[in-house]
Amino acid sequence: MRKATHLLSTLALLGLAVTPALAQKTYLHCGHLLDVRAGRLLGPQTLVVERGRIVAVQAGYTAPAGPTDKVINLENQTVLPGLIDCHVHLESTPSRNSFRERFTLNPADVAYRAEANALVTLRAGFTTVRDCGGSGINIALRKAVAQGLVPGPRIYAAGTAISSTGGHMDDTDGLSDFMIERLHPGTADGVANGPEQCQQAVREQFRRGADLIKIASTGGVLDLSKDGSGAQYSEAEIRAVVQTARDLGLPVACHAHGAEGIKRAVRAGVTSIEHGSLLDAEAMQLMAKSRTWYVPTIIAGKSVADTARRHPDYFPPVVAGKALSIGSQLQATFGKAIKQNVRVAFGTDAGVYRHGQNALEFTYMTEAGMAPLEAIRAATLNAAELVGDPQSLGTLEAGHYADVVAVAGDPLRDVSLLTKPTFVMKEGVVYVGKQ
Repeated sequence: MRKATHLLSTLALLGLAVTPALAQKTYLHCGHLLDVRAGRLLGPQTLVVERGRIVAVQAGYTAPAGPTDKVINLENQTVLPGLIDCHVHLESTPSRNSFRERFTLNPADVAYRAEANALVTLRAGFTTVRDCGGSGINIALRKAVAQGLVPGPRIYAAGTAISSTGGHMDDTDGLSDFMIERLHPGTADGVANGPEQCQQAVREQFRRGADLIKIASTGGVLDLSKDGSGAQYSEAEIRAVVQTARDLGLPVACHAHGAEGIKRAVRAGVTSIEHGSLLDAEAMQLMAKSRTWYVPTIIAGKSVADTARRHPDYFPPVVAGKALSIGSQLQATFGKAIKQNVRVAFGTDAGVYRHGQNALEFTYMTEAGMAPLEAIRAATLNAAELVGDPQSLGTLEAGHYADVVAVAGDPLRDVSLLTKPTFVMKEGVVYVGKQ
């Protein structure tokens, strides 16, 4: 400290400048700005950005204050907060070969694909995502993005998701006894039975650096088990997961299709229900009363059902049957849930369908009866609360990250505009549009 003080004194005596360099500011001139908190579309506004954060929101078009400051002209655009998708799988790329690729791809192959999927997602206007399960590469990708090594959205990663033997996360579903004996997945692989193993599986993911815990209380559509709707965890097992995760400061996202598995999970205290395809009235009432978040992923349900109808040989027969019987019900279920005041956070299950199409979910949400403003709030205000950082995400306010999306028109009148962002900025860096 004394050396630094002496150096500054010497420079001053020599008449050399000692004032610190001023950080460059960026002024975004916004023709319209969507205040998602107030639910108002404002006239001309200026967002002042410095060091990746919004430092001021000013009425009108403010001129730059410093010689190195710059202006980005969005005067013909509508500006809104960066979007948040609360359910993606960046490691997954859908194809006819998805099942075979479990045995043919190396971790490096998956990592390169995940990096490409992350960039596509960011350029689609989604500046933050929750990755709800993969091999653990999602945690490494989160670190690489945060360190600036690769471009991508801000990632909250679940690591490897957890289910019972024969459940949605058991990669030996449908395989021969020969393969099952050799693979023999355990808690480190996301397969756990009984409260003690469930506790251990949570701790495994915590040790690996997961931001949240993802479990499956029912079967799924895209696994090789015969039924996706039945409950596959007891309430005691789910409580063990929730309590252990809570002790470690982690929320719990629960994949669930069938009503009984949903109700057990809600009673046990999970943070969110993912998919919820077969929610019944009792489950909706439980979720509304407990304020459990609902992440509907309508686009995933429609995508797998449409694919199974149009291309009968695309999925294995057991998967195709579930895709048609379960996936096709999601949108109607969502429409009923919003009438019961279930809290909704935006999520799509990207990776089940092609990455970058996430914003189609807005259209499906509004088709089911949700107002465009509420659909956008689900992907901003609500999603920021679900991922646990409403102080920095979800709105365009001073102190928040400079995560900004612009579209050429009014998304409150035409929500499909969100599928065609003209400008995307994350933490002050422009990824789509002119700088």
